[in-house]
Amino acid sequence: MCAQPAPGPTDPAGPPPGRVVLDARDISRALTRISHEILERNKGAGDLVLLGIPRRGVPLAQRIAARISAVEGIEVPVGSLDITLYRDDLRMKPARALLPTEIPSGGIDGKVVVLVDDVLFSGRTIRSALDALGDVGRPQAVRLAVLVDRGHRELPIRADFVGKNLPTSLVERVSVRLAETDDIDAVSISGLPDALAEGSPA
Repeated sequence: MCAQPAPGPTDPAGPPPGRVVLDARDISRALTRISHEILERNKGAGDLVLLGIPRRGVPLAQRIAARISAVEGIEVPVGSLDITLYRDDLRMKPARALLPTEIPSGGIDGKVVVLVDDVLFSGRTIRSALDALGDVGRPQAVRLAVLVDRGHRELPIRADFVGKNLPTSLVERVSVRLAETDDIDAVSISGLPDALAEGSPA
């Protein structure tokens, strides 16, 4: 899901907090580059399935799939993968609403699945996503695309495709806003001393 010292289920509308590090054009260019890197790594769009991690990973996956489809001339299956029940902090946090898991009709068995998320932080969200994926099917390979990698990994997980490497301190908060969920495309960074107490690592 969101991978900061996390925002809540929804961020308030309005201007992005803090300093904007990626604007709409930067995000568009990053997603175009990621799309081409996926195609190059996969040698085409065959057997690709993109699964976004709600919330903002889903529209990012849809945008990447649209770019790949425009290049290859074929539709790339896109779905969503909720990780709520697989989180390792589930017992320590208040109950969370389940978000959609939508697997394309062709399934994921034998496919190359690209997990898509907005920010890669501790790696715990991705570990949860891998657990969730194991209950859905057995892909040929699993790869990870993220818009922002902010560092501070707690698990041996890395992204295969990164829009922007953004070094941060632990007291800083990375906020991703997308037009589909927030009416604006922007990535910003702000210093919040109590950020680690807000939400969960991703």
